[in-house]
Amino acid sequence: MTKTIKIDPVTRIEGHARVFINLDDQGELESAGLVVNELRGFEKILVGMEADRMPHITARICGVCPTAHHLAACKALDDACGVTPPPAATLLRELMYLGHLIHSHALSIFVLQGPDLVLGVDADPAERNVVGVVKAQPELAKLGLGIRTLGQRINEMVGGRGTHPVTSVAGGIAFVIDREKQRILAGWVEEAERMLEKIVPAVKSLLFKMLDQHPAMKEKWLVPSWGLGTVLEDGTLSLTSGKLRLIDEQGKSRAEFQAREYDQYLVESVVEWSYMKKVACQVEGLHDYRVGPLARINLAGRLGTERAEAERTELFKLGRSPSHSTLMQTYAKLIEIIWAVERAGIILRDPELFGETRVPVKFRGGRGVGHLEAPRGTLFHDYEIDEGGIVRAANLIIATQQNYALINSSVEQAARSHVAGRTDDAALLNAVEFGIRCYDPCLACATHLLGGMAMQVVITRGGETVRTFGR
Repeated sequence: MTKTIKIDPVTRIEGHARVFINLDDQGELESAGLVVNELRGFEKILVGMEADRMPHITARICGVCPTAHHLAACKALDDACGVTPPPAATLLRELMYLGHLIHSHALSIFVLQGPDLVLGVDADPAERNVVGVVKAQPELAKLGLGIRTLGQRINEMVGGRGTHPVTSVAGGIAFVIDREKQRILAGWVEEAERMLEKIVPAVKSLLFKMLDQHPAMKEKWLVPSWGLGTVLEDGTLSLTSGKLRLIDEQGKSRAEFQAREYDQYLVESVVEWSYMKKVACQVEGLHDYRVGPLARINLAGRLGTERAEAERTELFKLGRSPSHSTLMQTYAKLIEIIWAVERAGIILRDPELFGETRVPVKFRGGRGVGHLEAPRGTLFHDYEIDEGGIVRAANLIIATQQNYALINSSVEQAARSHVAGRTDDAALLNAVEFGIRCYDPCLACATHLLGGMAMQVVITRGGETVRTFGR
C-alpha cells in the first residue's frame, strides 16, 4: 500500500503550497512534487486597464518583488511606444533594482534559509526560525538584516517607495537625482561593503558546514539542466538590459535572442494538479531549464566586478562549471549581493547619472514586451495595447514557473536522501522544504490564467473512498 506524506503548508517561502511524497511498501519513493494552491490571476485582471498604469498595478502582484514587476512593466511600455530612455534613467532604474536585489537575496539567505543554515535542517522546529537565528548568532543576524535594510533604503530613495515603487514610468524616470541624494546613497553602499567583509565568510562557513554534515546534499542534490539569463553584448552579466542567453547542461550557448522573441524559445504548459504553469525551452526539442542566481552565474561570460568574479571562481572550484548543485544556489545569491553592491558603487560614480531622465511617449497600439532578471530569475511582461492605450491581453512569465520542473526534481532528490527508507521523523521533512527554499520560490507571482483547470474531488470515510468526481 502506498504511503503518502504531506508537508502542508511549506513554510518560509513566499506564497502557499504543499508537498506530497508517495512511498511504497518498502518505504522507497514512488513520486513527489510541489503543489501550488493559490491563484492570483493578474493576466486577466490587467485586461481593460490603461497601459500607463501597468508599472503601478503589476507591482501589487507581490510585496516581496514589486520592483521587478514595476520595471518589467516600464520596459514593456518603452517597447510598445518605441522609445529608449535616456542614459540617466537607465542608470537610475538599475540602481533602484540593485537595491531591490540586495534586499531580496538577504531576505532569502538570512530569514528564509537562515534557520536551516545556522541551526541545521534537523533542529527542533520550534527553534528553527529567525528568532532562533538571532539567539544563536546575534551578530550575523544583525549584519544580515542590516544589509537587507540598506538594500531597501536604496530601492526606496530611487523608487519613491520601498514596497511598491512609483518613480519609473514609460520613457524613463520621473525625477532627477541631486548631489545630496547621491552622497547618501554612496554612504549606504560603502556601509554595505563593510558589512560584506564579515557576511561573506560567515555565510560560506555555514554553507560548507551543511555540506559536510549532509553529504547527500553535495553528492545527490544535483539537477543538470539548461539555463537562461541576461547578458550584455560582450557577455557581461546584466539584470535590467541586454539579450537573453540560453545554455545547455555543459554550459554551451545554444541560443541568444531578444525579449520580443521569447515565445519562439519558451513553451508554457498547464499542470493539471497545480495552479502554476510550467515552462520548457525549445531548441532541438524541449528541455527543462533553470533561471535565477545560479543560472546567471553559470552563463555570464564575466560578472564585471572584481570581488564577485573572485567568488564565482571559488564556487566553480567546489564542483564543476557550470554548477548544477541545488545548494550552490545559496552561494550564487551571496555572489550576486556582492556584485550588486559593487555595481551600485560604479553607477553612483558615473557622470551620466545626472542627465535628463525622461523622453515623451505616445501609445500607438501594438505589442510591448519587457524583461529583466528578477531576484529569482528571468521575468517577462508581454502586453497587447490598443490605439487608445488600453491593455487588451497580457502574458506574464514568472521565474518560479520556469524553475518549476527543477523544483520538483529537487523535491524528489531530497525525499530520497532524507525521507525514503527512514523511520518517520518530522525534522527530516525540513530537508525537503530546504531544497525548495534554495530556489527562493515566489508563488504569489506565479500567475495563472483563469479557467480550464482540471479538478478531482475524493470523498473518504474511515480511510475508504466513497465517492470521486471531477471535471
